[in-house]
Amino acid sequence: MYFDDMLPYSFMLSQRCSNNVAEYQALILRIEVATELNIPQLDVYGDSQLIIHQLMGEYEVKKPELIPYHGYASRLLQYIDKVSVKHVPRKMNKQADALVGLASSIAYPGKEMSIPVCERWVTPPIFEPQEYETEDEEEVMVTTTVEGTPDH
Repeated sequence: MYFDDMLPYSFMLSQRCSNNVAEYQALILRIEVATELNIPQLDVYGDSQLIIHQLMGEYEVKKPELIPYHGYASRLLQYIDKVSVKHVPRKMNKQADALVGLASSIAYPGKEMSIPVCERWVTPPIFEPQEYETEDEEEVMVTTTVEGTPDH
């Protein structure tokens, strides 16, 4: 799978949260970036079946902590003229795998590495922090991309 117009970026969450909340944060951030860049057409690719199918209206949002994120993401998408949302299995998403590999290589202490960063986002929770059950005790680092062509 190849994406012509892709803007890779990374961000850091300011608090621990569930993987699904982190996925919604990544989705919201990519939509916000697209609106700031005046991108009239946005292709959203994600490897979280739950989040993608909730966004497409195929799955109900059952977890109370996800409802506000889903609502906010849905409202943001109304500012984009044309949106397509597609699930991409993680093993098929080579760009995301490359970013995850980069992130995991940075995580090893004692190894010095220099990576240029154009802009850094520290994403606070958009709602009151709550205690969430996480699948494991590792920190979540999310990497994502924005696809689309800026409207200049």
